[in-house]
Order: sequence, then structure tokens, then C-alpha cells
Amino acid sequence: MTTLSAPAPTLPVIDLRDAANPATAGAFHDRLREATRDFGFFYLVGHGIPRELSGDLVSVAREFFALPDEKKLAVEKLNSPHFRGYSRVGDEFTAGARDWREQVDVGPETAPRPATEQEPWAVLDGPNQWPAEPARFRAVVEEWVRHNERVARTLLHAWLVALGQDPGLLDDDFREPDGRLKIVRYPEAPDTAHDQGVGEHKDFGFLTLLFVEPGKGGLQVEKDGRWIEAEPVEDALIINIGEMLEAATDGYLRATNHRVVSRPGEGDRISVPYFFNPGLSTTFNPWDLPAELAAEAPGVELQEHNRIYQTYGLNALKMWFRSHPVVTERHHRELARRLGI
Repeated sequence: MTTLSAPAPTLPVIDLRDAANPATAGAFHDRLREATRDFGFFYLVGHGIPRELSGDLVSVAREFFALPDEKKLAVEKLNSPHFRGYSRVGDEFTAGARDWREQVDVGPETAPRPATEQEPWAVLDGPNQWPAEPARFRAVVEEWVRHNERVARTLLHAWLVALGQDPGLLDDDFREPDGRLKIVRYPEAPDTAHDQGVGEHKDFGFLTLLFVEPGKGGLQVEKDGRWIEAEPVEDALIINIGEMLEAATDGYLRATNHRVVSRPGEGDRISVPYFFNPGLSTTFNPWDLPAELAAEAPGVELQEHNRIYQTYGLNALKMWFRSHPVVTERHHRELARRLGI
């Protein structure tokens, strides 16, 4: 007798329009809490980001990545102590191994600051390196960031309501968010030895909004020891939570391991994650959850190789120092040694 294995579960789908409708808002908050409790990931539809803008985003990304290397390297991340700019395939590391992707990192436009004993994370503040070509690259990316921040703030308030908190609890912490965007191209893997688009990891921040080029796959999410394929869903963002939201909820919500697999014969893909994070100095002590939720909060997951810092800036430094060791060695060798992260 043949025993059929159970089909892999699929990620939940949540419609953001339900949040604004009094008749559906309660159910929306319940679904939001349950999706992030059970999976840590979900598809978000009804977000209101124009399809034309997402098309423009893919277009300018492809135009940039098609440029000759010398033009892309004019904004090489190696020249930025703030980890902004272009990284070549193999320059970034996840779980100690090279990622098979090239990308441009941007963040808030701020004045550079030196590290201090109290704020070592100040080195992450600074200007972006914007490519000269294509000419509309910056305008399209900044418009995309504005829409993503709008969606992220809506979700943030909804999570607070769903978790029994004051919806304005984090307004001060997110008044000037450390919003980071990666414009990524995953080349087709030449063979199975280069299938790590991005290695297995948890996101280091609070909330991630991911746009994937329509029709493209490769993202996998861990669920109960199995890898779920996050297949593309039309006009949907893929949302997941990071380690800071896990810390704030004392583990009631759990940041989820995920990875990107590149496979020979499947072509390349554009992927654009936006990381919505609080100000760098924000520290998250566990919130006072309702009793029924607090009873199910096991504490922050302890991993020997991955300490979670309650101050967002330290968690961010941990990620940047580990994922970009060459940039760290050039600009922050002594700081990384002193902090030991």
C-alpha cells in the first residue's frame, strides 16, 4: 500500500483593504496575528501599489544590471562605510557562504555620523550612492519606497491592535525609520553548485515587504521542518517579520527561516525587498501582551550562531558586518573587533 505524504501548506493570503472596513477589520486583525504566528510569512493583496510602478521598478532594475561593470562599479558598496551601493555576484554572504546575486542597497538619506561608545550603529547613517544610469532610477526607487512605507505603517498599526497594544505605541520609534531597500538580480545558476541565491536566514529587523518579478519563483520558507515554495501570486507582496518583532513579542511571533534557491534553466529574476525598521537606537523590551497571548510566548529563540540584540542598531550592525565582510574590513575593522559581532 502506498502512503501519500501530506501536501505542503501554502502561505496565507491577506487583503489589506479589509483593515479599513469596520465590517471586516476584526477578522483582518485575527488573520494577521494567526498568519504571523503560524508562518511568519503571508501574501498581501489589496495594498494599493500601482501595477505600472512595479513594472517601472523591474525596468529600471534590468536597465541598471545590464550596464557594463565599470558603470555599476562606479557606485560600488566597497566605497561606502554606510553599506550603500552596488555589490557584485558573490560579494554578500549569508550563513557563511556566498550569495548568488548582485544588488543595489539604498537607505534613508542622512548625514554621516561617527560611531560612539553609546551609539556604535551611527556608522550606518549616511548618504546613498545613486547610479547615474538609468536616469530615472532614483525617482522610481524613491516612489517605490514611499508606497512601501505607507503599506508598512498600516500593517504596523494593525499588528499592534491584533496584539492588544495601543496602535500608537511605536509612533516615536518609527518617526524616522531606518528603511532599507535592496534591488536584487538573481542570475540563473550555472549549475547546482551555485544554487544559493540567498542562504537560510532570518531577517534582522522588524518587517519586510518583498516584491518579486511576476512569474518568478525561488523563495522558500521553512515550516515545521519543511521548505515551502512561495510561488508567485499576481499583484501580491510577500510579507514577513524579523527578529525585532520576535523580541518585542517575547517570541509569540517568531521570525522564520527562509532562503532563495536559484536553479539552472529557470532564468534570472528581479527581487526587491524593503525592510521597515525603527530608528537605530530603538530598544525593544517585551510588550505587555494580553494574558492569553503571553501564555503562548516562549521567549526569543536562542541560537548559538545568531544572538538577537534587543537594540535594533546592534542587530543591524550584526547583519551588515557578517554579510559584507570586505566592506567591514575596509571601514570598520576595529569597531567590529571591539563589538565582537
